[in-house]
Amino acid sequence: MASLPTPPAEPDDSPDTYVGLDAGRAEHRARERGWSTVRALPPGAIITMEYRVGRLNFEVRDGRVARAWKG
Repeated sequence: MASLPTPPAEPDDSPDTYVGLDAGRAEHRARERGWSTVRALPPGAIITMEYRVGRLNFEVRDGRVARAWKG
């Protein structure tokens, strides 16, 4: 029987460190730290709620990250 695949590990990084940063700088930093997908969203955006390993989400208001979360 084949072994189960190991999902990729998420970066050891806190989403809270991105709050308040310029959105472009935050995305660049997230990619440098190993996030495979970075998603910038306007406040109140309708999004799917599936959890994706390696994805970091930003709520961007007035060009700055107002909230950040994994998945």
